[in-house]
Amino acid sequence: MQDGEAETRRVNTGQAGEGRAGEGQSGTGRAGAGRAGEGQSGTGRATTAQASSRPKRADARRNERSLLDAAAAVFVRAGVEAPVRDIAAEAGVGTATIYRHFPTRADLIIGVYRHQVEACAEAGPALLASSPTPYAALASWIDLFVDFLVTKHGLAAVLQSDNTGFETLHAYFLDRLVPVCTDLLAAATASGEIRTDVPAIALMRGVGNLCIGAETPDPRYDARQLVGVLIAGLRRAG
Repeated sequence: MQDGEAETRRVNTGQAGEGRAGEGQSGTGRAGAGRAGEGQSGTGRATTAQASSRPKRADARRNERSLLDAAAAVFVRAGVEAPVRDIAAEAGVGTATIYRHFPTRADLIIGVYRHQVEACAEAGPALLASSPTPYAALASWIDLFVDFLVTKHGLAAVLQSDNTGFETLHAYFLDRLVPVCTDLLAAATASGEIRTDVPAIALMRGVGNLCIGAETPDPRYDARQLVGVLIAGLRRAG
């Protein structure tokens, strides 16, 4: 992965309110003059409106995740330059919905990248809690990490662009995933299952370098198989 090569090939109103302070005070006075009952009713309506807005926000987050999953699937098949209409079809929505969430292709690519990094990061603790051994958790997480890396088809070239939104992605990748891998290695080491001299960043770079080969047209190259050999080599002899 050479500094994250496999995933990078290098791895945000007040004005209006401020200008109308006097008007706001006047409005408050009018509302308060002999209309306390209506004020209480208004408060009730506001509370109801706030409560009803919460599911909408949750729905929006779910919808965005669905769009990101669809985009990731299309990127795997056709690269990050795939037409937006293909992503919309995959997600079962119109292209306007895609643009509403992600106004530019760069926004969409960054969204997919961060979404997948988060999924990979969150999987580490879950696997440690559910796997029969820490080594099994590590092996399963590395398998997910391979999935993450091979979905980056075409991303390396895009990251070389001048778009400032891409500048922090490499650091984000390392900040989120290296600690997860470190915890998995530490747990497997403490259980006596693996050797103790392999730092997380070195292991991730090794996996990344093997995954680079997956971009070659040679069908005989099986990155996942080679990564399996690498992970098996971590185990203590005997």
